[in-house]
Amino acid sequence: MNRQRFRVKEKILLTMSFILVAGCHGAISIHEHAGKSGPFKKNTFPLTFSGHNFSAYCFNTWGCKVIYDDMYDVRDRDDVLSSPFMGPDHLQRLNAVRISIENFPPPAIVTWRSRDGVPHEDAIDLDRIFRDRRIVHKIDEKKISDTAFIGNPDILLIVDDRTLSIYMKTYLPLKKLRDPANRYSGMSESFVRIYAKTY
Repeated sequence: MNRQRFRVKEKILLTMSFILVAGCHGAISIHEHAGKSGPFKKNTFPLTFSGHNFSAYCFNTWGCKVIYDDMYDVRDRDDVLSSPFMGPDHLQRLNAVRISIENFPPPAIVTWRSRDGVPHEDAIDLDRIFRDRRIVHKIDEKKISDTAFIGNPDILLIVDDRTLSIYMKTYLPLKKLRDPANRYSGMSESFVRIYAKTY
């Protein structure tokens, strides 16, 4: 009796395993044929976006505050000078923390004092800066996959002393691996300054 129960359980487990494996293969085939007969829409160029990720960073400033989408993104103390900006490598390590924001909330309100103590204030209208909704990047469009999913771009607002800049950071899927020996090399990162103003 116990052997029969064991065999029944074994058959059930084997059947479930087969279903799971078949389901995975089905999902893979859907992605492989996306844009031909599958449910996914092909990417069209130039690429556009309807949502974005966002973060703000302040360097060499006193009391920097950034309000975006009704939330403080930066709220530094008035009596502490923020850390210095460390150059291009530092910039590459910055990412957006707040994700999936629908385009576009009201302008970001930015207030701060530059390193010399002079106060500054501005309203940064991302809706105007990105009025064409294009994903700005430095990648050859012929190399970008026209079927793979493309996520929201990162929009970074960076204040460094007296200069305020807006950057777009993107991770775009490629048609071919950059390094055939590395299966994780199918994405390309692009980092572009879109806007800058010195006060």
